[in-house]
Amino acid sequence: VDIDYWQHTINPAKAEAQITPRTKAILAGNVNGHPAHWDELRALATDKGLILIEDSTEAIGSSYKGKLVGSFGDCAVFDFSEPGVLVTGEGGMIVTDDRNLAHQLRYLRRREMEHRNTVVITRTIPFQAGMSNLTAALGLVQLKRLPEILAKRREVVAHYEAAMASFEGIKPPYKGPGADDVHPMVYAVHLGTRFTASGRKAVLEDLSTHDVEASDYGQALYTQQYYQERGASRADCPVCQKTVDRVLALPLHHKVTADEVQFIVDTLKDATVNTGAGAAIYL
Repeated sequence: VDIDYWQHTINPAKAEAQITPRTKAILAGNVNGHPAHWDELRALATDKGLILIEDSTEAIGSSYKGKLVGSFGDCAVFDFSEPGVLVTGEGGMIVTDDRNLAHQLRYLRRREMEHRNTVVITRTIPFQAGMSNLTAALGLVQLKRLPEILAKRREVVAHYEAAMASFEGIKPPYKGPGADDVHPMVYAVHLGTRFTASGRKAVLEDLSTHDVEASDYGQALYTQQYYQERGASRADCPVCQKTVDRVLALPLHHKVTADEVQFIVDTLKDATVNTGAGAAIYL
């Protein structure tokens, strides 16, 4: 399903057009800090009798119409791997208000010790997918510091915005209707229309030579063989393809200093000029 150009979240109207009698659920993510269109998605899920699954990995701390992300789906998932706000090295979390679902998820998470020497006849097979005590401890410590971490990341974003003001065609980061607070996972930069995918690649290579760990913003699902075998193609998602081709991600974590941000932005400006496309950047 294609995305909203400004928010990069799933387009509810296009999601509705893809629903068939075989559809069981809607999986929607809060992308790079920006909440999805949750009012429309909830109405759609209710109307079609579908489960609504929320992925809030990229938007910890963000809120939509007074509610924190992670509270809009029938369940919400969080991945605690790098480069998120809360990083434990591996593992994640599922949250839900549905007690029956929580019970099922706990069963699926791992096989209990008392069952390991018995033959248990069930309709589902449990996974060995629980977090270790060490990774859980890392997460709990960071959770206590989350307000401090988010505040420092907000300062880094402010440094980026100030430094990026020297670019031609600059636009402030987008905040859609209902989005009260947006905490991005990375600092995303839209290269102007004069840039191609190869131009963006050249910019990233130039940044890499200066030890700036910038990267592609993301990969489209339809580039994966699994989805291609099921008929997905770039023609179905032109907005997503435009984003994939021209957006890059700059480093964002609470340890980045103002001087480092200025160096990153200055290097980016030089890199865009070096491609021959000029320094037109659009946030």
